[in-house]
Amino acid sequence: MLKEIACPCEGGTLDRLVQPAILVILAEGPLHGYRLTERIGTLPGFAGAKPDVSGVYRFLKTMERKGLVVSCWDLAERGPARKSYQITAAGECCLRRWIKTLEQYRQGIAVLLRTARKAAKK
Repeated sequence: MLKEIACPCEGGTLDRLVQPAILVILAEGPLHGYRLTERIGTLPGFAGAKPDVSGVYRFLKTMERKGLVVSCWDLAERGPARKSYQITAAGECCLRRWIKTLEQYRQGIAVLLRTARKAAKK
């Protein structure tokens, strides 16, 4: 039996939006990686689907190397140590650039949507 593969037309492949989502959430304050992943799933555009946790951690590692976020270990008295992430000034600058990029995406999607609606009526 063939394994059913999710179609990209269902919107499940929104990896491109993970970085701006991380920046938006961290602009509100520092968070642990797992809680950050949960919050991403609540954002519009992710349709309640929690992104892959290991993928988010990969994004965070890359973003930390680029200076967009910083991390520190939270050594709570109870439970295991957890890494907490915080946006940097460079990350805030990147978020402002993302706003411009997302505006361009929105305009492009609006044109594509109008064109697709016309094509679907034929």
